[in-house]
Amino acid sequence: MKNIQKRLKAGYLLFNAAVFAAVSFMGCGTAAPPETAAAAPVSVDAAANAPDSQEQAAGTAPVPSFTVSPLNNASNTITVNSSEKVSVIPDIAEVVYAVRTEAKEASACQQKNTEDINQVISLLKNLGVAESSIQTTDYFMHPIYNYSNNTQRITGYEATSTLTVSGLPIDSLGTILTESVNAGINNIQSVTYQSGRYDEAYAEALRLAVTSAKAKADALAEAGGCTVGSIASIRENSNYGEARYTDYALAGQIRSYGAAQKEMALEDSAAIMPGDLAVDVNITVEYFIQ
Repeated sequence: MKNIQKRLKAGYLLFNAAVFAAVSFMGCGTAAPPETAAAAPVSVDAAANAPDSQEQAAGTAPVPSFTVSPLNNASNTITVNSSEKVSVIPDIAEVVYAVRTEAKEASACQQKNTEDINQVISLLKNLGVAESSIQTTDYFMHPIYNYSNNTQRITGYEATSTLTVSGLPIDSLGTILTESVNAGINNIQSVTYQSGRYDEAYAEALRLAVTSAKAKADALAEAGGCTVGSIASIRENSNYGEARYTDYALAGQIRSYGAAQKEMALEDSAAIMPGDLAVDVNITVEYFIQ
């Protein structure tokens, strides 16, 4: 029995020593990276020090084996958020055309709409637009009703096809819009400005955000009496996409002019002023501190 008490006391002292060693890492400046902070577990195995037969005969249960590990203490860290923005000048545009056609019969309406679409595509190709840049993105047809004397009557059909034309050079955009209106296509849903330098600008914004994060971490650590070490983790919070700005005002201006005001619309639409595009990023950086 005395032997069992001695072994339990020895295990208890080892457990206290392990806990004290783990707690000693809690202070700022004493932390180490996780791979060096943990101490080896202390194991006490009762099977290797089994009690004698007389103690077992007396009905004393054998001492169970157990493992004592120090506290799982991650190194002290500091976490900061950082946002940066890079401006780029747009150099390409995307135009969405809506070609609307009416006819008394459904088949005639569909055929006329197809002819109108082919006319627009032919015009765009003649202006140097690649066929791969032209895509039909929507199509629908529905009956036109006339309500009179509480009676619903179909008077015709309306078909609308949507063409999305992408990758248009900004320098040619005014001419393309002008010629489109000249061809009778004055239903332009949107004009969107984009930048071919998006990838480059996004990478630059990320680098600026990392530099800004380090400056924030240094200021916080200095105030807390600590020193910033290496990066423990870094996370990108912003969504990677394309820098774009949709000029709904220009598209609405073109739609608002009728055939009698076409020349005024052409004069205004030729002046394309897209301005700058903003490429935004946001990151979270965690640093070890000492």
